[in-house]
Amino acid sequence: MKFPLTCRLTDLWSYTGLPLRIGAAEPRSDGVDRLGGTGSAQAAPGPGTLTLKAPARHTGSMDCALPSPVPPWRATVLTLYPEMFPGHLGLSLSGDALARGIWALDAHDIRAHGLGRHRAVDDTPAGGGAGMVLRCDVLAAAIDAAVPAGDPRPRLLMSPRGRPLTQGRVRALSEGPGLVLVCGRFEGVDERVIAGRGLEEVSIGDYVLSGGEPAAMIVLDACVRLLPGVMGRAESGVEESFESGRLEYPHYTRPRDWEGRAIPEVLMGGNHAAIRRWREAESLRLTRERRPDLLPDEA
Repeated sequence: MKFPLTCRLTDLWSYTGLPLRIGAAEPRSDGVDRLGGTGSAQAAPGPGTLTLKAPARHTGSMDCALPSPVPPWRATVLTLYPEMFPGHLGLSLSGDALARGIWALDAHDIRAHGLGRHRAVDDTPAGGGAGMVLRCDVLAAAIDAAVPAGDPRPRLLMSPRGRPLTQGRVRALSEGPGLVLVCGRFEGVDERVIAGRGLEEVSIGDYVLSGGEPAAMIVLDACVRLLPGVMGRAESGVEESFESGRLEYPHYTRPRDWEGRAIPEVLMGGNHAAIRRWREAESLRLTRERRPDLLPDEA
């Protein structure tokens, strides 16, 4: 049975009835919780692996050039608590995308590189002071084991003293090959490993958490939802707060009247130009009231 030299994968299914199968995660023995990704023709299929199996009735050669598999957007997380992942990222849109192989997650245990019988990862701060500091030699060893040399992905250290995360930066990160996220604990991380391993400190807000894991999940959530194929409509990721430098306009749905509050008439009239003008005006109004810092030209 001959096929064209090039064809769409959907055409191949229509010709042969080849099934699409999403494989289950295979157990790991190297201490790494690996979720998502792609497998190979010889390996047991992992989440997102396409397994094409021709029915026995089809014979002959198949000259169809299949498209090359697209590697998933890969996140590598270094943490003292790998069991915290994927957490909420395993649910809803991000969980579905993880199962479909759109993105993949590796959670590595920093303590596996700890020192001595008790796998110590921290020590007292030089110069004295409260708390403990994550050791540079331990964290560097964990990073070196988890991230191959020459890996182009940005290396982010979640830190309250880092540069604030913005929607523009999130979109840029989502358009890359993935992320390496380091979750700090204790009083902080030895400054030498930040420089020595090229870590970029990033903050999700002006407050302090007990560890970097929740912050890392927020970064991943923000990035994954923008990956192609995750949201139903591409416009969903564009018509949002901060995408245009303003806060988003108000939303309404049925019922039309609720407790004496009605949906604005302009939204019910079907005049799309008027609706667009109303949304732009409401977006500007809310931004002026709540985030005037986003409108520097009006300051």
